[in-house]
Amino acid sequence: MNTAGTIDRPLTHDPKKQAPMKPSTSEPAGSAIPDFTTSGANTSRQNRTREMQLIPEAMARAHMRERMQEAERERLAVRLAMARRMQRRAERASLRARRALAMAVMQ
Repeated sequence: MNTAGTIDRPLTHDPKKQAPMKPSTSEPAGSAIPDFTTSGANTSRQNRTREMQLIPEAMARAHMRERMQEAERERLAVRLAMARRMQRRAERASLRARRALAMAVMQ
């Protein structure tokens, strides 16, 4: 099938194989910014394409970093709660030991 590509679905993603952009026939010549060199346009288009392709990867990396930080905060919270629980248990055991010692001395 030899159908022409569209903007959303080009025939190829390689900028060197894409058709060069042609000036519009509806505008008079020289009415806008002068044309850049073709190699410069291809280079900028290729860089933009590469950056666009790397955006999902960067977003995934940021998402994973956020999830890892969230998991670390959760682990820290659980560790802190366990430490407080153990501290209260140790304090109760200390009070029981004091009472037992006081009872033994009193008798």
